[in-house]
Amino acid sequence: MSSPASAQTGASFVVINPSGNRTRAVIEPVPFTIGRQADNQLVLRDSRVSRQHVRITKEGSSYFLNDLTSRHGTFVNGSQVQRHELKNSDSIEFGVQDSYRLIFMVEDDEIHKLIDQVAHTNKSDGSGPGNLSKLRALVEVARALQNSLSTEDVLGAVVDAALTVTGSERGFLMLRKDDDLEICVARNNRGAPLAKNDLKVPTRLINRALSQRRELLSMNFDPMAASGVSPDMSVEMLALRSVVCVPLVRLRSSSGQETSIRTNNSETVGLLYLDSRAGAADLSAGNRELLQTLALETSTILENARLLEEERSKQRIEEELNIARNIQNGLLPRSLPQEGWYRAAGWSIPSHQVGGDYYDVRKLNDDCWATVVADVSGKGVSSALLASLLQGAFLLASEGEKNIEMMMTRINRYLVERAHGEKYATLFFCNLHSNGVLHYANAGHCAPIVVSTSGELHSLPANSMPIGLIGAAPYKVDAYQLKPGDKVVCYSDGLSEAQNAAEDFFETSRIEAALRSNYGGTCTDVLNALKQSVQAFTEEAPQSDDMTLVVFEYRP
Repeated sequence: MSSPASAQTGASFVVINPSGNRTRAVIEPVPFTIGRQADNQLVLRDSRVSRQHVRITKEGSSYFLNDLTSRHGTFVNGSQVQRHELKNSDSIEFGVQDSYRLIFMVEDDEIHKLIDQVAHTNKSDGSGPGNLSKLRALVEVARALQNSLSTEDVLGAVVDAALTVTGSERGFLMLRKDDDLEICVARNNRGAPLAKNDLKVPTRLINRALSQRRELLSMNFDPMAASGVSPDMSVEMLALRSVVCVPLVRLRSSSGQETSIRTNNSETVGLLYLDSRAGAADLSAGNRELLQTLALETSTILENARLLEEERSKQRIEEELNIARNIQNGLLPRSLPQEGWYRAAGWSIPSHQVGGDYYDVRKLNDDCWATVVADVSGKGVSSALLASLLQGAFLLASEGEKNIEMMMTRINRYLVERAHGEKYATLFFCNLHSNGVLHYANAGHCAPIVVSTSGELHSLPANSMPIGLIGAAPYKVDAYQLKPGDKVVCYSDGLSEAQNAAEDFFETSRIEAALRSNYGGTCTDVLNALKQSVQAFTEEAPQSDDMTLVVFEYRP
């Protein structure tokens, strides 16, 4: 029977990703949240997992799982739960197939379980009084794994255990580096470190063992029978009685729970080399099994270390992107006018940490306001940098039909020179005057919609090319007369192309339907109605594009 979490001093999750790879996550600090959003303590990169899916709390010495009204639910050992006291080896799933699975673990229990397994193996092997020392060595490996020591410390414990199991004198753990082998751990059977140049065996023998054999390779030599030894087998000349080479292979998962070993030589990650001058290595059946188990554990450790380094790298990038996102959000207008003859409301949400959309509103003088909405091609940091560049450029915007044309032409040429046509942006820029005249340039952007007080809709279609494509592109400025109470709705294609779980698009028709149902409200009311409409349509489905929406109204 599983013991409750109250029996342990610490706890963690074994995280099994959809490919079957396993990592370990310590449950700290508490509360401990799990979900796909970057600010969770454990981030699961699956769009079907809710932004914040579950929270782990600790009451007394017991751990509890709490579902945070997730979309697909939380299941423990196959049963859906809202709140559950965690017990050792509980299996946690997130309501969808082929997603992440977590195993709640109590480290102390795992150590005792491993000791019992190894003790049983040694008793059945009957290999004599050396079993106790072998058991101690394997427990040291388990402790090193439990205490989350550095990879080098864990690999050192593995080499010590291999030396104890085989009775060898020296051990070297070598990993592939390009086409060569690099010694990562070198020590003798007393635990003392060795210099890397202490390994005198010709590397061609080691490479041959690595390239031609997948299983354990051993060579024992009788010093009284030196005749007939080929030059390639000149280990005899080094006064070695035995050499043991155990290849370390990269693991792969062929299904959710089934692990297999790659047979391609390029997937061999290194080898465990053991030798002895005093006597032959003890490679009885039980010892061979233990040695090969150690090799498998070493391969797992190396793979987990690689995955951990990748995860840490991703976390560093995410931290930098969070900083960039905060800076980008700081560049958006902090407040929009809610009184006077010009009023506005805006909303923008990136599909990634940082986005390529932006909007801005600026008062040029008492009789003129400028509004801009832009959508840079592509996603990610490069698009965000270009969006920030454009935002700075449009801070210099000034009123007047002729000035808009000159400004667009100048910014287009600047962008072509810097981005060489690899990045472009669609853009809507306008100046609204106090007499209701709207001068605008639409550079390939989604056509803004003018909403009248009677509910009639009128679009302002594109009249120029996107900026950043052709240096000599002309830019046209058109005019439209707004009436008192008219509103102008500007949006990026991320809104019209928002998708739900069935991959249907929100489309312009749904935008227009929402506007006809809410045309009588303020600009803030219209923006909120559109925002709620698209959110209800997508139902939190992850989006592939940024969404931006600006609504301004003429109220003389």
